[in-house]
Amino acid sequence: MKIIYLDNGATTKQHPAVISEMLEVIEHNYGNPSSLHTLGVQAERIVKKARQSVAKPLKATAAEVYFTSGGTESNNLALSGAYNALRIKGDIITVKTEHKSVLETVKNLGNVIYLDVDKSGVIDTEALQSLVTENTSLVSISHVNNETGAIAPIEQISDIIKRKNAKCLFHVDAVQSYCKLDFPKNSADLVSVSGHKIHGPKGIGALYVKTGIRLKPLIYGGGQEKGIRSGTENTAAIAGLGVASALKFELEHIKSLNALLRNRLRGVIVNSVEGSPYILNISAPGIRSEILLHSLEQRGVIVSSGSACSSNRPGASHVLTAMGLQRDIIESSIRISLSMLNTEKEIIEATDIINEVIPKLKQQLRKR
Repeated sequence: MKIIYLDNGATTKQHPAVISEMLEVIEHNYGNPSSLHTLGVQAERIVKKARQSVAKPLKATAAEVYFTSGGTESNNLALSGAYNALRIKGDIITVKTEHKSVLETVKNLGNVIYLDVDKSGVIDTEALQSLVTENTSLVSISHVNNETGAIAPIEQISDIIKRKNAKCLFHVDAVQSYCKLDFPKNSADLVSVSGHKIHGPKGIGALYVKTGIRLKPLIYGGGQEKGIRSGTENTAAIAGLGVASALKFELEHIKSLNALLRNRLRGVIVNSVEGSPYILNISAPGIRSEILLHSLEQRGVIVSSGSACSSNRPGASHVLTAMGLQRDIIESSIRISLSMLNTEKEIIEATDIINEVIPKLKQQLRKR
């Protein structure tokens, strides 16, 4: 059976160039980057090259990039590391629709103030302005929401924060936007990214830390990554992330696929009002998301029912709930997420299948 993979928000297929680079490193450049012999020096050069590659889409310097095990660790290191390094610890502001790796981290740090979102999933910047005070230590807002694709106006948010409190730190979870959308230069103090969302390997990520920002490590040991993240570097995965960061992401191609989806889908409610074209959240009221998901899978179309990171936790989507959507819309929602590897032909075939499956399921459910 042919597979049409439309769950790229959960993870992407590794690019052939990434696989090739990683195999080369595994076979021929297996030295420890901290070792002083030739193999170690070669591995260190690979890490250095990848660091430069990862820094470029962020418009940062290589010295500001630290490698981690992925987006979750990057978020934990950014939030816990920065907050715990502060001499005076004030309030933290975040959004109700943030990824769980942000929400669960700040919950254990201090006094947290949660921002609401509108029905499109975007925060009210005026509300943010009223909440940021001299007592605010840290603000964490994702660039692109992982369930709906809603885009936060990062430059505007940064300007609001710094005008109200120049010492307040601003963290951005850019896992769903890194390399896919333009990231404004010097707009954040800390930025989290992940490899497996951009056709790189799983188990590797990075954290941008603006020069001058202090972090308290989460992991202690041999002092790798300038003491911020100890542990022998995963050279092959780092090399893979470096290659993935340099891939050409065609935004116009994704926009055309997204438009094709919106134009061809029938009998659904679109929950992604505006935002990243890589993500389209839809609902088919009357059909629970898991039923629709598995029915589509049987026909070869792979989608998701929200965030894969929370798939083992039963309950309604906290993102769609915060947007104020009705219960039946939330319970019937699925996420279609695109990548550079998807084609127009695939989208046409997938929408034909979705348009065929939904009415059949509704008919079957009415007979029960």
